[in-house]
Amino acid sequence: MQIYTKILIGMAVGAVVGLTLGPNSSLLEKDLYKVSDGAAVGLRLDRNEPDSELKLPRGVPLELRHVETVEGTVTDSTGATHTVPTWVKVRFRLSERLLLRDEGGKLAAQLGNKKLGQSVEAWLPISAEPLTGGGFTLSPMPVSALGDSIVAWAQPIGKLFMRLIKMVIVPLVFASLLVGVASLGDVRKLGRLGGKTLGLYMLTTAVAVTIGLIVAHVFQPGSFIAEADRAALLAQFGSAAEGKSEAAAMAPSAMDNVLAIIPLNPIESLASGNMLQIIFFAVILGVALTMLGEGEGKPVVNFFDRIQNAMIVVIHMVMAIAPYGVAALVAEVVGTSGFSVLKALLVYGLVVVAGLALQATLVYGGLVKVLARMPLIRFMKAIRPAQLIAFSTSSSSAALPVSMECAEENLGVSNSVSSFVLPLGSTVNMDGTALYQGVAAIFIAQVFQMDLTLGDQLSIVLAATMASVGAAGVPGAGMVTLAMVLTAAGIPQVGLALILGMDRLLDMFRTAVNVTGDLAVTSVMAVSEGENLDPLTPEADKADPDRGFEGRLDHDPKPVEPD
Repeated sequence: MQIYTKILIGMAVGAVVGLTLGPNSSLLEKDLYKVSDGAAVGLRLDRNEPDSELKLPRGVPLELRHVETVEGTVTDSTGATHTVPTWVKVRFRLSERLLLRDEGGKLAAQLGNKKLGQSVEAWLPISAEPLTGGGFTLSPMPVSALGDSIVAWAQPIGKLFMRLIKMVIVPLVFASLLVGVASLGDVRKLGRLGGKTLGLYMLTTAVAVTIGLIVAHVFQPGSFIAEADRAALLAQFGSAAEGKSEAAAMAPSAMDNVLAIIPLNPIESLASGNMLQIIFFAVILGVALTMLGEGEGKPVVNFFDRIQNAMIVVIHMVMAIAPYGVAALVAEVVGTSGFSVLKALLVYGLVVVAGLALQATLVYGGLVKVLARMPLIRFMKAIRPAQLIAFSTSSSSAALPVSMECAEENLGVSNSVSSFVLPLGSTVNMDGTALYQGVAAIFIAQVFQMDLTLGDQLSIVLAATMASVGAAGVPGAGMVTLAMVLTAAGIPQVGLALILGMDRLLDMFRTAVNVTGDLAVTSVMAVSEGENLDPLTPEADKADPDRGFEGRLDHDPKPVEPD
């Protein structure tokens, strides 16, 4: 069974586990309240005594187990009466973090000096926000304790896989790029390749945002979201949206991002994984090696060539456990999102996916067919492993080692081209993210019944295109840069709360499109440099164990003795 088939099976298993056994599964009892800041929810020892509110330290998350519910009768905006939960008795344990943050021992004194690990029972107020059309939305909402435990158990498996694959990124990129630049031997060729690559990346990004705006206007996803769903999403994800807006306000300027490409300390850049700085230093060092005396740079190039080959073998070792890691990652994403959020944002999600499909087939298909002179189906088959890793990890950087392997082994791109174009693309080319931002901006504007002018929409195209280039300097790039795009168009940033619940799931789709765009541009660049691409067929893959992902680890290990 081929590796991408195993990964697909892992994804399917993860999705089923997430939907049926995740924290938000409709099949499991909802008996756990997870709050990000215990001090903000107003827990009381006695629900009838305001003075009994617990003096919890700020910023400490709590897991509150349901014990008992007290209901009350309330009247909605239409005059109808409803019976809703007003107070819930909950139980939580005193954690080390909670007690360490208890300044002055106020909480400990209030609880009679209970010790670490002991349980506390308190009353949690439930807020019922009335809706204009009648009814209420309740906050906070419970999740399944069993589902939360299952996701927590699977989480380390996904994290293990992510750490293993990210372990390869820096040594592989630095070694392959240095070897590729040194093998070019022509600085002018490198400059020409860089200019064409950046130009094509910027063009495809601008086209992607435009496609996003068009599909959002055609399908009007904002008109499908109910008022109750809107209120519930704003209540559930409002605090997280504020964090994204604050991160956007602290983002560096475009000029700062340009200057930051030059590393002050290359070793620090390698240690921190700053990809643009690594690319810059590898290019400069590779050029310097070509300018040494004849043969003097060869030992260094040979050394890093062996490092590159060793990293490729490590990739194949890591890919052996990919199906299990992918299953854990998908289970966490689907289980955390929950069916209720997915149902509320179904039309919005389908519009995003439709736009991404158009970008992949029309834009990348056109590039591959016309400029790379390769059938789209053969191209897609050759890059499946990279697409699946990108989809499951939601990280272009995590997929980079697999993308480079697909480019060189499955498509036949030279190392000198792939080692430059792909690392650059994983950092500055975010077509899928830019398209998503275009749809999201229009969707939020539609929900808030805002009419955007042509100038507003042009500002979305410009802001999303530029933000994709500067996203390397911003933590949590996708949603943070979206906050910048919303600001540029005058759309309320609180609207981020409407889409945060589905962001992680849609991030999987848009990252797969990002990686597809990286590989499409890489193929075009290779052909423009005079290379003839030779996509790997399944038959050739089976026949030659030294190409592709199948059979590379079949060689028996042999001792390596130092000279």
